[in-house]
Amino acid sequence: MARYKPVAKKMRLMRAVKQNRRVPTWVMLRTSRRFLRHPKRRNWRRSRLQK
Repeated sequence: MARYKPVAKKMRLMRAVKQNRRVPTWVMLRTSRRFLRHPKRRNWRRSRLQK
């Protein structure tokens, strides 16, 4: 990827990084382990971002 990135693209990438977190522990406890996995988790190698 290019070294220079437009600000809009940088913001989109940061949003993707923030969204790619696991389900918090307190959510697992509060829902009595009903939500263990995040349906929108993304691996940087396996799947690309939407353009």
